[in-house]
Amino acid sequence: MKNIYLLLISFSLISCYTYKVKTESDEKPQETKKPPVKPDIAVGKMTAARANMESSQRNRSSTGNKPNQPQSIQEKLEANKYFKIDVGGKPYRIQVDKWESDTLVAHVIHKPKKVLKFHKNQIDQSTIAERRFSNRTADIITVVAYASVGVGIYLLVK
Repeated sequence: MKNIYLLLISFSLISCYTYKVKTESDEKPQETKKPPVKPDIAVGKMTAARANMESSQRNRSSTGNKPNQPQSIQEKLEANKYFKIDVGGKPYRIQVDKWESDTLVAHVIHKPKKVLKFHKNQIDQSTIAERRFSNRTADIITVVAYASVGVGIYLLVK
């Protein structure tokens, strides 16, 4: 019976969310799709003109957003998202509320009454980690749950 309680407690403590530091390589570049070739000449001219216009717009937007430019801390920490940050060597798991000038206003996850305020210079930018759903962890939990149910049914039938 102790093993069952231990198993239930361990499942309740496992989370499918992980915190990962966002890097430039994580952001996927836009895929360039070429329109399918159509036999009609007029349609072909229209699609060629549209493709030229889209490529010129894409070139203009790509020159404005160079991937080598570091994002500012205000762009990294978006409102209503969960992050793990280090401030003065102490880690915090927060939900960002808003930015007031150079001050980050946030609260501890699941504790909206505990409001935290940090100046942007206090936050260590290299350790900002965004919370993401981990499919691998969810799959492992699912397999273990199915296996334990199978073992439980086998022991009941035996």
